[in-house]
Amino acid sequence: MNTLYCFCFAGILLVTTTALAAGPPGTIPVGADGKPLNLDFETGDLRDWTVSGDAFKNNPIQGDVVSKRRKDMKSGHQGEYWVGTFDGGGSDPVQGTLTSAPFKVTQPWASFLVAAGPYEATRVELVSKADNKVLFKTSGYDGAAFAKVNNASEELAPVVADLSAHQGKEIFIRIIDQHGGHWGHINFDNFRLHAEKPVFAQANTAARKPVDEGPPPPPVDNVKFAGLSGEEAAKEMTLPPGFKATLFAGEPDVVQPIAFCIDDRGRLWVVEGMDYPKKRPEGEGRDRILVFEDTDNDGKFNKRSVFMDKQNLISGIEVGFGGVWIGAAPHLQFVPVTDWDNPKPAGETKILLDGWDYKRDTHETLNTFKWGPDGWLYGCHGVFCPSLVGKPGAPESERQWVDAAVWRYHPTKHQFEVFAEGTSNPWGIDFDERGQCFIEACVVPHFWHVIQGARYTRQGGEHYTVGTEETARNERHRDAKSRKSNFPYVYEAIKTHGDHVHYAGTKGPHAGNNRSDSAGGGHAHAGLLVYQGDSFPAEYRGKIFMNNIHGQRINMDIPERKGSGFVGRHGPDFANFNDKWSQIIDLRTGPDGSVFLIDWYDKNQCHHNDEKGHDRSNGRIFKIAYGSPKWTPTDVAKSSDGELLKLIQSKNEILSRHARRNLQERYSVNLGTQEGETTSRGRQSVGRRQFITRLLTVVARTGLEVNAEPRVLWALHAIGGLSGQVVMDNLKNANEYVRGWTIQLACEDKKPSDALLKEFARLAKEDPSPVVRLYLASACQRLSIEQRLPILENLLAHAEDADDHNLPLMYWYATEAVAAQGAAKAVPLLAKCKIPKVREFITKRMTAASRQASVQ
Repeated sequence: MNTLYCFCFAGILLVTTTALAAGPPGTIPVGADGKPLNLDFETGDLRDWTVSGDAFKNNPIQGDVVSKRRKDMKSGHQGEYWVGTFDGGGSDPVQGTLTSAPFKVTQPWASFLVAAGPYEATRVELVSKADNKVLFKTSGYDGAAFAKVNNASEELAPVVADLSAHQGKEIFIRIIDQHGGHWGHINFDNFRLHAEKPVFAQANTAARKPVDEGPPPPPVDNVKFAGLSGEEAAKEMTLPPGFKATLFAGEPDVVQPIAFCIDDRGRLWVVEGMDYPKKRPEGEGRDRILVFEDTDNDGKFNKRSVFMDKQNLISGIEVGFGGVWIGAAPHLQFVPVTDWDNPKPAGETKILLDGWDYKRDTHETLNTFKWGPDGWLYGCHGVFCPSLVGKPGAPESERQWVDAAVWRYHPTKHQFEVFAEGTSNPWGIDFDERGQCFIEACVVPHFWHVIQGARYTRQGGEHYTVGTEETARNERHRDAKSRKSNFPYVYEAIKTHGDHVHYAGTKGPHAGNNRSDSAGGGHAHAGLLVYQGDSFPAEYRGKIFMNNIHGQRINMDIPERKGSGFVGRHGPDFANFNDKWSQIIDLRTGPDGSVFLIDWYDKNQCHHNDEKGHDRSNGRIFKIAYGSPKWTPTDVAKSSDGELLKLIQSKNEILSRHARRNLQERYSVNLGTQEGETTSRGRQSVGRRQFITRLLTVVARTGLEVNAEPRVLWALHAIGGLSGQVVMDNLKNANEYVRGWTIQLACEDKKPSDALLKEFARLAKEDPSPVVRLYLASACQRLSIEQRLPILENLLAHAEDADDHNLPLMYWYATEAVAAQGAAKAVPLLAKCKIPKVREFITKRMTAASRQASVQ
């Protein structure tokens, strides 16, 4: 007889079958209110259940979706709805837990339907409410092996448990998916209680042995504290020698800080996320934006004001160009400010974009805004928060699908783009002194070097089209229900750039929660900072800090240059908060080189949709300093042009960023456009030519620090000074990142000159730097087929790039549009290609194009 792989305890009898047949109907347990609980999901939602992790995000599932994706299998569910972590979660790698409301055992027998992998990490548990003791647990079967027996590897099968010894007690159901590999998912449905032992028909049974899961997980981490006051939390942090933490602000002065930024005066603009995780009805929002200032530089605020209140589900904030940029799904919006001494809204809120999702996983919506080196506003967006973004009123054809992405928005051109697609739930982004973008992610590996036009390994779901051209030519792949513009021709995505993960064990990321002290704390991260201040010891410059939620610490990754990109090495943790409730959401460098951190501070560590599941009374902001850094409070916005020129080259990159942005505000050629009222608070472009001349003089000056050159380049671009001969000269610069960035900036508007295209083709053939070739591959995606062909011919001839982490796939992403045209365009390119992976993909894409043509 084939029993499902199971774990039995004294007094509990398990009986299983491999095919669902009619059995006694049984009764549904009732909750505390006397009403039947939603244990068969026929309400069409997850009421009466608590979700943690990502595996149950899109549950329950309606109908037999199994048979739609696999002709040899079916779901075997009861009624209309059921739950499953492959079809509902998006893939095997996703993990999480679904826990029912408690109920009293009123009858001696129970039954439910289950199908799962043969692992203890994919299981159903019946648990005593009184002592949290597991009374019964069962797992499933290996579908690949089981399919050989009865052709029903995904089919839900009945399980019967004897609960006679527990009648009168309260229990709850826990459905667990902690496995990320083969058959790492679980299906469940239709829990019932029975007065008598239910009997189900049995068929096609066979023996099944448990799968060896490897060594047991590490022991539970020993964390000293939980629920400290703000002052105590600062005192109990473990930091490297010479560092000190102070409580900059704490409850009740700030609660639930979910996003923040720092303005030109060093003031902190902090969002209180009181509405998370659900958007409230219009006009009933409770979120606030607070402004904190430390006028005497003692590490604690002494001035606090409310900029806006009654806001709704804010997740991102940044200041610049005459106002405040706010992410509050479904909107990206702008609030003008004129009096920066006493900042208040100076006009109506302007909706710049809409279509951001606010109904699903709101811990993934638009977040962690940051001004990029190129003058665009950058942000992150997660995988299970499907959005269709565009200007208000824009038709679908003018909108961009977004899920799992780094996006950007230009503050004066008012253009929106997906910069790169993939990963999972990034909530943290920053740029190093070379302008290289890095993000962290959750569940999937954490370390990612973000390249314009790249496609990255996704936690779940399909890759989608980016840009109107790619979307238009792949319209046939758009999902009819969700309207997602699927893109099946990625073929292979770029994998993590890290050489390690921060979770322990062999059973997946979630299984390492609170057991990963030695590895770095756990899989969940929030906030990312590339340290480029001037007050920490030199050894920290360029290191990447990111908070580890389950590990209550700041991990430090060391980016090491390799080929066209980087490898993230595991450095020692920078800080340990020694407090289970610690939840740093974001971190930023202040003008004195110290680091500010906002702490959500909550006993609950995981996202769920229960609005009452968070402690709304907590929240704090910390400041970590080395020694006693000196800083004279100043307003960068009031600096002269000459002072801004000096600040551009400051060793404190944060001051350089503020200086470059202020120059962009003063002299941008895009000021005065139709929407220009949202873009400037300074004087207009009077004397702009003279200023560009002065800036060029700085560029030409001998002895300029090598990493200051890209900063000057970015400033030139921001004010419209990067054109003509300046571009050509920079393409010959000795600094490979200056050459690379010149390529990206020259193609920003997708209108490079013929002379520039010719120079790109030469660089593709002759430039020795893989970094330059990487930028050329990105730029090709912004060019027409005819424009990119000469460049691609030379790029694909570099056989030495075949083993680079990024280049083969970036070459393919640029080549796909050519191969989609068919043999006439693709075969000549194939003949010159010396990179095996790209040759394979060109052939595969030509075949697909040929089949499509024959169908039409």
